[in-house]
Amino acid sequence: PNQADHLGLERLIFFSDAVFAIAITLLALQIRLPLSQGEVTNAALLKSLLAIWPDYLAYTLSFLVIGVFWIGHHRKFRYIQRYDGNLLFLNLLLLMAIAFTPFPSSVLSEYGNRTATIFYALVMTVTGLLSASIWWYAAYHNRLIDPQMDVRRRHRETWPPLIVPAVFLLSIGLAFINDDLAKYSWGLIILVTVPSLILR
Repeated sequence: PNQADHLGLERLIFFSDAVFAIAITLLALQIRLPLSQGEVTNAALLKSLLAIWPDYLAYTLSFLVIGVFWIGHHRKFRYIQRYDGNLLFLNLLLLMAIAFTPFPSSVLSEYGNRTATIFYALVMTVTGLLSASIWWYAAYHNRLIDPQMDVRRRHRETWPPLIVPAVFLLSIGLAFINDDLAKYSWGLIILVTVPSLILR
């Protein structure tokens, strides 16, 4: 890549990393203890801390999912050598979805019902497809990647990003049967994606 492409990609990556970091930070800010009047005893504080366990679960889930998206983003841009306006736009759409993630996460922790589950899964499905589309666009006919990149390597980078949106899309259907079952299915993301990221 020429110097202009190198500097442009660096700016894109730095900006993207900042958005990912801010989104993860905002997840923690969503966790708040219920307001109490007067002095709070140790027992009352412990009860309040335990009562917001759905907030902890939503935070952990969203942290891990955003982390998976960030690792995938990092891997993609190890191989992308050039950029154009379309890539910038796709990346911006992904960052918009990432920055939005704390909201469906808070809805999920606050309500936890079928509507909240479907809403969260739908946002994550769209985010996953946007993440995958960056590689599809960049790798198509070696448009923005190293033309010498091994074909098998290119294919290995193409299909794993579909795991996350596929699981969340499946969970939307499961939510109409049982919303708890839909949430349990999200564990597949960690079981399948983490080993995949390590081995790739």
